[in-house]
Amino acid sequence: MLVLLPPSEGKAAGGSGPPLDLESLSFPGLEQTRRGLVLSVQRLARSDPDALRIALGLSPGQAGQIQQDAALTTAPTRPALELYTGVLYEALGYRTLNGPARRRANSSLVVASALFGLVRPRDRLPPYRLSGTTVLPGLGGLGPIWRPVLEAELAAAGGLVVDLRSGAYAALARVPRAVEVRVLRETGGRRIVVSHDNKYTKGHLARALCVHGARTVADVAAAGRTVADVVEVDGRRVDLVLHGLATARGGVGVSQTLSG
Repeated sequence: MLVLLPPSEGKAAGGSGPPLDLESLSFPGLEQTRRGLVLSVQRLARSDPDALRIALGLSPGQAGQIQQDAALTTAPTRPALELYTGVLYEALGYRTLNGPARRRANSSLVVASALFGLVRPRDRLPPYRLSGTTVLPGLGGLGPIWRPVLEAELAAAGGLVVDLRSGAYAALARVPRAVEVRVLRETGGRRIVVSHDNKYTKGHLARALCVHGARTVADVAAAGRTVADVVEVDGRRVDLVLHGLATARGGVGVSQTLSG
């Protein structure tokens, strides 16, 4: 099982690990692309920080964040699942997993990163600022850079792939055989996507998959029943439907609807 997660814009500050060692990261087939992108982003952050700030969509008041990219190869690092913060990662609660669930997390969870491509929980990374939609001066968009190598890497992965990535990161690499998961809130007969619900529910689903494991679409749907009010399966797509706020579910009963 491989569970693809989106990164978070927020990163934990500081770190106590050694500087970035690209050769130590998982998915070594991505090393050449990683190295070229890391050095290009770091060079731009040092030589033309205003151009990088504009490309990243940062305000003048956020210019200090460019220093993260200027120090990519020298800053202290921390494990990826300690670096990424935010709603999804809080709901996942990686630090509280233990025993088989922690081992399954370490082997199954993979973060789709705009800068590093694919990383596993224990890969050590520095703080950085780069999103999947960034268009870098002199390099262009990240899709043409990442798509050929990421799609080849993911195609080589065996077993079930559960895709929890957001649109910007799914666009960097297609995984045709993956199980696509959508989170929808139903109100008054209408279904909509709500960002907080989406991240919170996917974080809890990722945790359930680490605890219980999954080999089939049906297994993903079963894990979904622990985090959603209704689960609908259509081929390789699993919709998790919420009635109201994700954080207000509490002990709400859960049902499953199958279609297709």
